[in-house]
Amino acid sequence: MARKKATPDFEQSLAELQTLVERLESGELSLEDSLGAFEQGIRLTRECQAALNQAEQKVQILLERDGQLEEAPFDADDQA
Repeated sequence: MARKKATPDFEQSLAELQTLVERLESGELSLEDSLGAFEQGIRLTRECQAALNQAEQKVQILLERDGQLEEAPFDADDQA
């Protein structure tokens, strides 16, 4: 049974972030819209960074098993 993701996947968040950056760089947004886009961008950046950190930690767990690749349990909630 597949686990449901609580947050959007990394690729989706990154695509949304790229779109926001393009909108901000266009210079066509009002100040209020720019601030809203910036806030959303910060949230997306944190989501992407958290996903990258979890992936890095999982890879580290896999590589530190006496030279053999063995998957170990990883609880992201304990790492926060």
